[in-house]
Amino acid sequence: MADSVLEDLIIHLLEWVAKQERTYEEVIDAWRTSCPKLPVWEDANDRGLIVIAHNNEKRIVTVTPAGFALLDSQKIRALGHAGGRILSIR
Repeated sequence: MADSVLEDLIIHLLEWVAKQERTYEEVIDAWRTSCPKLPVWEDANDRGLIVIAHNNEKRIVTVTPAGFALLDSQKIRALGHAGGRILSIR
């Protein structure tokens, strides 16, 4: 069960980051946790789903192609569970 909770939170993180430009500080403030059972930021980073880019003097967190692929796979799964109805994840 913890794995599915963590996976859902990673999806939520990716959706949140993909909606608009987010600074590293903003993302860490919102997503870093000291709970060893829910390492959302750490797992997303370790799996290559997000990346930190440097934009002038700001560090910007963006979703990687692998992260977008995971989001797309979740959309396909959601379509299957919705009986063919289109659900928007983003």
